[in-house]
Amino acid sequence: MSITYDIARVTLAKIYNSFVKTPAVLDSKDFFPQAFIFVDNWTKIQDEAKLLIDNVKNIPRFHDLMPEQHKLSAHGEKEWRMLVVRAYGLDIIENMEKCPTLAKLVRSNPNVKSASLSFLAPGKRVPTHTGPFRGITRFYLGIDVPLDAEGRPGVVLTIEDKDYRLGSGESLLWDDTYAHSAHNTTKEWRCALLLDIYRVNMPAFLRLLTNMVLGLARLTIKWRGIFPKEFP
Repeated sequence: MSITYDIARVTLAKIYNSFVKTPAVLDSKDFFPQAFIFVDNWTKIQDEAKLLIDNVKNIPRFHDLMPEQHKLSAHGEKEWRMLVVRAYGLDIIENMEKCPTLAKLVRSNPNVKSASLSFLAPGKRVPTHTGPFRGITRFYLGIDVPLDAEGRPGVVLTIEDKDYRLGSGESLLWDDTYAHSAHNTTKEWRCALLLDIYRVNMPAFLRLLTNMVLGLARLTIKWRGIFPKEFP
């Protein structure tokens, strides 16, 4: 499965990169105008996330959900855990019930194809990697970001060799096919909201291809039985 996944990644990258040429960091006003809705509600999402952090060991590690991500998720001794609310258009009802504010926001935004609360353990470093294809863009919103000894946001997101320190309530939209990494430099867990947004303004054939990729991903999730079978 890993070999097949790698081949698919390379093939998709070549196709999309030939027709979609945008910088690493994107303007949410152009590519995700609904971003402000999530930013305006970050404190409510934070209240829900803090309840989850108290029992963070019950949240699966990223590579438990997606074995292909083992090199990233299991890198080092620290953990990267993910509470997936929506996966490629499939709503994970059990997880939505744990964070109803986030669930309501996601359900009201059909262009949000995936939504997860990402929990990085103290000291966790996610090595440099790239996303699979440009049919989606990645939205990051700090939910509960600890500060470092100097009073700065203690998690560093590096995109194309440029560092971003995004605190609680701060957001960024980027093309995750560009090289990026993350490092929690603090002694506390960090929580961030990660959204995969359907890329707007693609040629018609790329929209069709993107829909096919997302559909295949949904079928794979159901076939593997990754989540409880409570999809709507």
